[in-house]
Amino acid sequence: MTSEAFSNLKLFTCNSHPELAQEIAEHMGVELGKSTVTKFSDGETSVSIWESVRGKDCFIVQSTCDPVNDNLMELLIMTDALKRASCNSVTAVIPYYGYARQDRKAKARDPITSKLVANMITAAGIDRVITMDLHASQEQGFFDIPVDHMLGQPMLTDYFKLKDLEDMVIVSPDHGSVTRARNMAKPFNVPIAIIDKRRPEPNKSEIMNIIGEVRDKNCIILDDMIDTAGTICNAAKALDDLGARSVYACATHAVLSGPAIERIEASPIKEMVLLNTIPIPEEKRLKKITVLSAGHIFAETISRVYSNKAISVMFNS
Repeated sequence: MTSEAFSNLKLFTCNSHPELAQEIAEHMGVELGKSTVTKFSDGETSVSIWESVRGKDCFIVQSTCDPVNDNLMELLIMTDALKRASCNSVTAVIPYYGYARQDRKAKARDPITSKLVANMITAAGIDRVITMDLHASQEQGFFDIPVDHMLGQPMLTDYFKLKDLEDMVIVSPDHGSVTRARNMAKPFNVPIAIIDKRRPEPNKSEIMNIIGEVRDKNCIILDDMIDTAGTICNAAKALDDLGARSVYACATHAVLSGPAIERIEASPIKEMVLLNTIPIPEEKRLKKITVLSAGHIFAETISRVYSNKAISVMFNS
């Protein structure tokens, strides 16, 4: 579509990931909206919109990654500014949805913070959410507004197709990622393996039991995110100990907190492939880390939402 086709669209960014927002704008052939997001001396967030948005369909690109609370408030406050400026609609483009792991009561008196954040997003006046690889896909139901839930796994699949690896096995690092592993294995027509972690007794080390054949195989571990990298690096070591030919790892969200970089560097992982839903600073870009851009996926999704075209065809292709 040409820029004229987006005459009623305004694309804004807050501070979490302006590089991705700029890339999306370039894919769409539009300019980013004129705005600033700063802080007052007391730490409060200040948002200014420097152009008219009256009657416009506005899209805000903002991952709610670290600093999570600041980034969330920036999104909510910019939404309020746009709504009070008489825009037609606001769609939040949230490549990485923070608080997604707090999606249930794991123990007594726990909050369900993911639902709370969804309520806040709705209450702020956001009309629609575009996101990618929620920690649990059923979290779409936490929202009382439409959610377009995009998938990063097809991009990772396409990347590994180009490697043309033989004797592949797709590995789920835990029970929660089994469905993702199966979906990635289908295009390759290869088996999956599952790492079953269990603690035999309290205060005893976890035992990693691998279900599936991995000896002399090229193993690809797939997860939705890499946070401290403990799970995925322990999985890689277990595969290496059992005679895997090589171990690759891939995930959509590069949280990379705490000791993640040191663990990845010391692990037997040959290559780790990540998407840029969260900005990855240069000091964390190890030689074994490959970063793919999801900008074109978000650009296409925004274009289809704006022009009322089906999103489902993107999954079919």
